[in-house]
Amino acid sequence: MANLKEVRNRIASVNSTQQITKAMKMVSAAKLRRAQDAIIMMRPYAAKLREIMENISGSLDGNTGGQFAAVRPVQKVLIIAVNSNRGLCGAFNANITRTVNRMIRENYAAQAKSGNVKVLCIGKKASDFFSKLPAVYAGQHNDVYSNLAFENVAKVAEVVMTQFAAGEYDKVEVVYNQFKNAAVQNVMVEQVLPIAPAASGKEKKQNNDYIFEPAKEELVLELIPKSIKIQIYKAVLDSHASEHGARMTAMSKATDNAGELLKDLRLSYNKARQAAITGEILEIVAGAEALNG
Repeated sequence: MANLKEVRNRIASVNSTQQITKAMKMVSAAKLRRAQDAIIMMRPYAAKLREIMENISGSLDGNTGGQFAAVRPVQKVLIIAVNSNRGLCGAFNANITRTVNRMIRENYAAQAKSGNVKVLCIGKKASDFFSKLPAVYAGQHNDVYSNLAFENVAKVAEVVMTQFAAGEYDKVEVVYNQFKNAAVQNVMVEQVLPIAPAASGKEKKQNNDYIFEPAKEELVLELIPKSIKIQIYKAVLDSHASEHGARMTAMSKATDNAGELLKDLRLSYNKARQAAITGEILEIVAGAEALNG
């Protein structure tokens, strides 16, 4: 009977866990819709801004981009790791930390050996991991998720731009999960600074016939900081939508797994219960035969 009690306790425990995972799946599904709408609306704006900037800067001299387009020998690197504040979302967080570690190990091995590779974390899970590596940890901005507004993310971008302009870093890249759908998130690595030069030759986009007010040069210097802020903001929005999609998928699978486990446990319980009943019947029959004998 102790075995029956143990199985009963496990059934109750798994059933309780299933209810929790089902509730988390529903919450993530509701949040995913809002996060998905936000990134879908942001992408056309970000793409058009980049296209306009490339079209304008394509006909200008290479030095017109100002301090944020200055290409220097890559000796000091900053990697912005965009992660989440919470777990229970499958491999969502692990994929980012794994990618950043691979970049440090393979792409920037020489810089890392000199201690010139730093990781700026957006998301508690990333900061929890890299804070244990003081040689690369450059701080965190986990509070952006408390109010996911452009102004909050723009403050992070302004800090990064100031550091790049001051020569603290020669290259800045952002690593994040790009949202495709609830089941698919792709890890993306994008260069933030310096501004990538406009396409040339056959790949160069044909300039549109713009009427400039103010002048081209002044317009480019205004668009570049805005474009950098938008790029980082888009990465955070993409990551936010990907997080809820990954959590919804993970909780859906956990709920299904709990259901399969409940079936097995109930089958085991019924077998153990039947065996106990059969044993009791055999004891009664054996006792009756002993009295008759």
